[in-house]
Amino acid sequence: MSKIRGIYAAGMSIFNDDLSLNIKKTILHAENLIDQGCHGVAIFGSTGQAQLISIAEKIQLLNKLSESKYRDKYIIGTGLNSLIEVINYMKLSLSLNFKTFLIMPPAYYKYGDNEVFNFYSKLVEAVPDSEIILYNFEKLCGYKFSLDCVKKLVSKFPKQIIGVKDSSYNLYENLDLENFSIFPGSETKLLKGLELGCSGIITATCNVTGELSRKVYDDFISKKKQTENQKLIDVRNVFDKYNLISSLHTYFSQKNKIYKNILPPLSLLNEQDEKDLMEKLKNLNFKIKSSMAA
Repeated sequence: MSKIRGIYAAGMSIFNDDLSLNIKKTILHAENLIDQGCHGVAIFGSTGQAQLISIAEKIQLLNKLSESKYRDKYIIGTGLNSLIEVINYMKLSLSLNFKTFLIMPPAYYKYGDNEVFNFYSKLVEAVPDSEIILYNFEKLCGYKFSLDCVKKLVSKFPKQIIGVKDSSYNLYENLDLENFSIFPGSETKLLKGLELGCSGIITATCNVTGELSRKVYDDFISKKKQTENQKLIDVRNVFDKYNLISSLHTYFSQKNKIYKNILPPLSLLNEQDEKDLMEKLKNLNFKIKSSMAA
């Protein structure tokens, strides 16, 4: 098992006017992200609105994704609460040669470390050939991983529990586990995380900052002077002023109207926020290549 490193975007999902998943354009968007510098893409994470997309559509996309020229560069999110559905989804993914998963604890019910340990234990026992990146995001699921819970899971399942995406930011400065990938969930933590031994980032805004993030990452690896990190942080801070999914879809819709389609109850930014977003990015002299839009 090799440690996963690099710049990963939490891929966006693209929808038709009837709000069905546009599988072709969702995959094209992910491939464009890799072309622009991302080492890979996490499919069906929070940014991809996974919790709002039907299992049937997810399966349809996975079947087509297995034909992608970058099929070995994807991390598969689940966006499911049911243990049985997660297991079945993982088994299907494995049959398509996807083995690396980004999995958040179930949302809604309150629970603690023991329950979370039991949940992931059952996943590993049912799908032992999988590799799981824990998804630490208390804001969305109501649970925040403790250091002890992560260490306990890695100790028992060292071949299957291979990393963590830390969007609660209580782990990336404090975890030090051998052959374990740690990905803060924000570009503002990229350089500091790398200095601490983290593996890279998995972020929503890498949909727009992939090229900048890759530059910061590559310069760190090459021990070159950092010239783009402050701009990267400034761009992320602009998007952080709004709902990330709403702002990303609003931003991309400037180039391609299909990005205006977003699943309820999510929505695009209002007219004033859209104007503010674009103005702030213009002031930073920030824009992405036109080929980024599917």
